[in-house]
Amino acid sequence: MKVVTAEEMRVIDRRTIEEYGILSVVLMERAGLAVASKIKELFGKSKDSNHQKVIVLAGSGNNGGDGLVVARNLHNECWDVKVFLTPRPEDLKGDALLQYNAAVKFGVDIRPIKELLKQQSVITPHSIIVDALLGTGLSKNVTGMLSEVISLLNRSNIPIISVDIPSGISSDNGQVMGEAVKADYTVTFGLPKRGHLLFPGAQHTGKLFIEDIGFPEELLRSDKLNVELLMKNEVSPLIPQRHRYSYKGDYGHVLIIAGSRGKTGAALMAAKACLRSGAGLVTIGVPESLAEIFQSRVTEEMTLILPDKGDGTLSEKASRVILNFLDEKADIIAIGPGIGVSADTRKLMEVLIRNSRNPMVVDADGINSLKGGKKVFVKAKAPMIFTPHPGEMARLLNQPPFAKGGQGGITVSTQDIEKDRINTALSFAKETGAYLVLKGVPTIIAGPDGRAYINSTGNPGMATAGTGDVLTGMISGFLGQGIKPFNASILGVYMHGLAGDIAASEKGEHPLIATDIIDKIPVAFRSLSIDMVA
Repeated sequence: MKVVTAEEMRVIDRRTIEEYGILSVVLMERAGLAVASKIKELFGKSKDSNHQKVIVLAGSGNNGGDGLVVARNLHNECWDVKVFLTPRPEDLKGDALLQYNAAVKFGVDIRPIKELLKQQSVITPHSIIVDALLGTGLSKNVTGMLSEVISLLNRSNIPIISVDIPSGISSDNGQVMGEAVKADYTVTFGLPKRGHLLFPGAQHTGKLFIEDIGFPEELLRSDKLNVELLMKNEVSPLIPQRHRYSYKGDYGHVLIIAGSRGKTGAALMAAKACLRSGAGLVTIGVPESLAEIFQSRVTEEMTLILPDKGDGTLSEKASRVILNFLDEKADIIAIGPGIGVSADTRKLMEVLIRNSRNPMVVDADGINSLKGGKKVFVKAKAPMIFTPHPGEMARLLNQPPFAKGGQGGITVSTQDIEKDRINTALSFAKETGAYLVLKGVPTIIAGPDGRAYINSTGNPGMATAGTGDVLTGMISGFLGQGIKPFNASILGVYMHGLAGDIAASEKGEHPLIATDIIDKIPVAFRSLSIDMVA
């Protein structure tokens, strides 16, 4: 499902009106009816004199017009409706003015917004609030009286239904613009907005309903809309079918370079997740001084002994052994979980990126070991997938030439990345030609072709050590089976979150550990309802 910015939605709205001949007031009427219908579905209609009260807060623009349609329709069905209007009636224009006049003729009780602040007792425990104050066009922080009103709503402890998007939330990045409504439900139209899915906007949205109000389907599916929400029906077809006449060599040989003294578990989890994801063969490249530890713990996996510095960390001399193995045996390389950061790992990463002709998944310390910025990436001979969390992403972006200005460049913080996850991922992928999996809530997958996906699976229980190692193994496992890098990233991220959701449903979020996710990968496969036999 496509996900849009405020501007992209405005274009869809305008083209619907100008090119398809649907009047703007008709779209407004349908929007208001959709919200009114959802209120009736959620709360029903009381049949006695104490029926529920509906308080509609309406702004001056189209969002306010939608709210007036809600008020008129519920009033016409004998709900007790009061509207509190932010503008003076004489300042209303266009469709909002038409809807105001219609509401007045229907006898709707409409009052100035300041009366709500003076007579807060109008909000009773049996009330329902409809937030139609600001909508998607917000471009500056909420202040003054509107801020007071929103604060009052959030303290009221009664159900709030926001029209299109909670007032005070940026449609484009989910940030709180000064003060924002914390809705229990949000009814939006046509397509979800980025702000519904990115935090903290997602927490303010409550349960999201996406209603069809008549936008042409070809506009809602346009290739010009480059961000999508991952859904089951889009991910399931990416799983490759298995032919009856096949053997392990058909499903890829993945080399995983991971682990160091004290961090052997990272390598083992990545390898096990890779196998569980369907890879035919998995070899773990391990520091030679830790070889006995690994040999005693592996079962289905194989090991490749690599030169180390005698302290359980890899030597730069390991690059020759790795490249020879890639040339002769392996199809895919995944590198980074638990390898540590040193001058040797930095040199190792540079040599592998410059010389490997095998697709590469880079995670954790593999990312932290990168130096040289863009000049390193342009030398890559094969597709690269990076899987940073925001802290690793910040360290990567603070290297020249990503950082611009001054000798040390502009410092990019983790908070900066969290405020604009989608555009951060898109710009990095475009500039480097790499695929980026920006882990977090939600995880964003971006490709160099300008497309990005927002993951819809996962839960807070997955905020635990080792889950990133599992994801690295899963993506490299799918990549090894011949799935293209973008699709391998999409499938890996979605199924990783799905396995985590299944594990959390059985064990709870608090006790969840990374190996629980690995254990539930088979169940995640089954839940996607794909027949794996051709």
